Amino acid sequence: MEKSRKKLNVIITAAFLIALYALTILLDAVIAPTSRMYMLITVIQKSAVYALVAVSMNLLNGFTGLFSLGQAGFMLIGAYTYAIFSIPSENTASVYQYYDAVVTFSFQEAINGLFGLEATAAPGLILGALLAMLLAGAVAALFAWLIGLPVLRLKSDYLAIATLGFAEIIKAIFQWAKLGPLTNGSNVLRGYTRLSDFTFEIGGTSVSFATFVPVFVASMCILLIVLLINSSYGRAFKAIREDEVAAEAMGIKLFKHKQMAFCISCFFAGVGGALLAMFMNTIQAAQFKSSMTYEILLIVVLGGLGSVTGSCIASFLFIACSEWWLRGLDSGSFLGIESTIFRSGFRLVVFSVIIMLVVLFFRKGLMGQKELPDLFRRRRKPAAAPASAEGGASK
Repeated sequence: MEKSRKKLNVIITAAFLIALYALTILLDAVIAPTSRMYMLITVIQKSAVYALVAVSMNLLNGFTGLFSLGQAGFMLIGAYTYAIFSIPSENTASVYQYYDAVVTFSFQEAINGLFGLEATAAPGLILGALLAMLLAGAVAALFAWLIGLPVLRLKSDYLAIATLGFAEIIKAIFQWAKLGPLTNGSNVLRGYTRLSDFTFEIGGTSVSFATFVPVFVASMCILLIVLLINSSYGRAFKAIREDEVAAEAMGIKLFKHKQMAFCISCFFAGVGGALLAMFMNTIQAAQFKSSMTYEILLIVVLGGLGSVTGSCIASFLFIACSEWWLRGLDSGSFLGIESTIFRSGFRLVVFSVIIMLVVLFFRKGLMGQKELPDLFRRRRKPAAAPASAEGGASK
């Protein structure tokens, strides 16, 4: 019974992902950049990035019980690492106008040069972007390991304050002029590999993978997190969340598993930062404000603490509402209705009311602790209580 249930879960997840990948490629082919529906592509791209970061945060807050608020800082590290190693040598001088750049090559050029290809060839573009994203996650995880040594000995609100302070410190350090040859100081990083660059000639036809790339990378990372949650390490994380004393009594090393969960979460936050850099086209440390962490935390709570599917659904709904569906409330016209009430800032008021309603009527979030396969599984009716021996005899 258990094997058949797992097999069904795999089939449902695989079918959903295949349909999602096909949809992203189709949307890129059908919707033109000048179309009014092009905002849908933007929403899907950004929601994929936020879904990955939200799931990585859920691994800490929802599954391990660690209240961390440093996701924006680790996303910043990942975004800068990706951008620095993805800027072609021909763009280095124009980007680092006020500094002598330390890194004067890109992974794309290095890989293509290794195989004797042109600097802009597709293999180097794909492998270079993948390598830069992995390095972005690794650097973020390294910082997490260093910071976790003292910070993870704190609990609840103290841990949240410490990680939030780290995010602010990292933002200030990356704008420090002394690090300008590496981070470009307070200036923007640009000219690196972006989502729009993933357009290839296939059979004489130009095919764009600008939406497929973030969705594919985010979904693969989320699958890895799901496999981790369902492993013995994931069960140890949940045990720590429920009761640290009982978990330690069962032989679980608290600090080791907390450090592991923290580093893994920050690794995927770094990858999410790299994807965000590809989406935003330019990167600057000032963009990674504490409000970005609060938005991700809101997504986790709305989707449901302990639900990966809930974080993904809430990411799409949050981005779609805040940046697309309710935008007309700021421009004077919404759903064909024109009113003086619809002015700049009114969108945030309505959005806040919607969030309050969701929190009031969905105390455990939209999904609670349910996942995607649970939506397709029929509820079993409770079995009838067996008749007592005396009742059967009297009848």
